[in-house]
Amino acid sequence: MMGIETKPKIMDNTILPAENHGVKVISMGFFVEDNSPVIWRGPMLGKMLGQFFTDVAWGEIDYLLLDLPPGTGDIALDVHQMLPECKEIIVTTPHPPASYVAARAGSMAKQTNHEIMGIIENMSYLACHTCGTKEYVFGRGGGTALAEQLQTKLLAQIPLGAPDNHPSEPDYSPSIYKADSTVGKLYLDIADQII
Repeated sequence: MMGIETKPKIMDNTILPAENHGVKVISMGFFVEDNSPVIWRGPMLGKMLGQFFTDVAWGEIDYLLLDLPPGTGDIALDVHQMLPECKEIIVTTPHPPASYVAARAGSMAKQTNHEIMGIIENMSYLACHTCGTKEYVFGRGGGTALAEQLQTKLLAQIPLGAPDNHPSEPDYSPSIYKADSTVGKLYLDIADQII
């Protein structure tokens, strides 16, 4: 997603994270071969998460963002125990089943006294490239309803799509939007709200 081609390095039993666009990244994907699935039970995932906190030389960082799978499984419980004062952003789509799962994660955050900073509704609509008309492919209102249910704010509604980056622009990966693009501006606004 970040256009990182190299794996993290290990030096003196410490993992040096990969980096691109000024963002340091560590991921399970770096440690599996040939895109093999990671089939681990909760205790192993928790141990790996702990290593990402203790064995990675993060250096000076402004924020540490964890992208977690949806729901309230073992990995979410481990995060709540390891980081009792972290803040959460709940991501959903407008589709009711996705909002239902996200609501459980939000309820868990509240029960463990984690502040919910807001809701991001992803894949909110598909915008026509020629006329700008919005097509609500996955329905409407899931993010708004979830924000009301969890008594927080809707940070953004991000459209379905991909960056319009070209192979001639090596600085951009397939998932990085340019700052002056419509979606890039949405992400900058989200960042401003979080900061």
